[in-house]
Amino acid sequence: MRGFSQLLIVSLAAFASLPAQQYAPKIAADFDASFLKLNYQMNLGEVLGVAVNSKGTMVVLNHPGSATTGPIYGNATTQLLEFDSSGKLTRELGKGVYGLGYAHSVRFDRYDNLWVVDKGVHTVIKFNPEGMVVMNLGRRPEGPDVPEYFDPRKIAQNPPRHVDGLFNGATDVTWDAQDNIYVSDGYGNSRIAKLDKHGNWIKSWGARGPATGQFNTPHNIVSDRDGNIYVADRGNARIQVFDGDGNFERQILLNLPYDKARHPVLGSAPENAPDVTAPWALCMTNTTPQYLYAADQEPGRIYKINPKDGRILGWFGESGHEVGQFNWTHGIACPSENTLFIADMNNWRVQKVTLHPERSTTSTSSR
Repeated sequence: MRGFSQLLIVSLAAFASLPAQQYAPKIAADFDASFLKLNYQMNLGEVLGVAVNSKGTMVVLNHPGSATTGPIYGNATTQLLEFDSSGKLTRELGKGVYGLGYAHSVRFDRYDNLWVVDKGVHTVIKFNPEGMVVMNLGRRPEGPDVPEYFDPRKIAQNPPRHVDGLFNGATDVTWDAQDNIYVSDGYGNSRIAKLDKHGNWIKSWGARGPATGQFNTPHNIVSDRDGNIYVADRGNARIQVFDGDGNFERQILLNLPYDKARHPVLGSAPENAPDVTAPWALCMTNTTPQYLYAADQEPGRIYKINPKDGRILGWFGESGHEVGQFNWTHGIACPSENTLFIADMNNWRVQKVTLHPERSTTSTSSR
């Protein structure tokens, strides 16, 4: 997790000439930062992920601090908290699970199995609805030091070798209608892995770089009903769309104008920054039609997108510390078109967002 100027590892000149989408309304919204029923003994740490299943049960991926000792970034620090649909804490999942060290995302599949992707120990773990581990993908190394993928200079000099069945800094997971598994493999390998529903390796595609079909930290991944795979290619400031076999189809840009003079909450904005911003988190609704929600780091907005043509339909939010503002949105759950839950990472909270598109303004940007 680095500052703004370090994370935007893209050629600004390459985007400077791209025309921005000039208009999209600001969507009216209500924000609730107290939806989760917590108390003084249950303060959250960094919240990296949030997921909601078909029954309204929510799991929050929380990093509360030095929960256990271990060598991953000083301490293993993953906590999975389950809440009912009213926000009441019901249980903690995954306590003592070997493959949890520094988890990066959580997702529910259509069968209400919970999947946890762990960047720190290179695993993808499937829990059944009862909370039992039923599948592990990848393998946790024995006693790792700080992984080399954490240093982009080492990666540039000596890119890691892709090995079938193993991950290197994996970030997220999604599925298609045949229950094939897609993993964004992520900080080190910068590729997409495809496995069948039994966890058998099928293929991978992509490598580190700026070209079409290459990635620079594929940070989130979702799919639509047609089997298209959407990858938040964060370091290249784009969402790339592929078919289920890895054939490139199109890209989507977060390119609404914004106020460049407004200072980010963390880091500093590059000089002459383009309107194209880097996607961090994605969520695809289960509605008809489907909508793609995408969040950037700065200016801290969340965008509602038509996934078919990439057009931004509206936006809300900005960077900051108050309710309705975000400090690195790291995960989104969208159980309906107008209800979202936001993993507001550096504000140490989950915000429930209720959208009111009928009250949307005609503003074109956050200027």
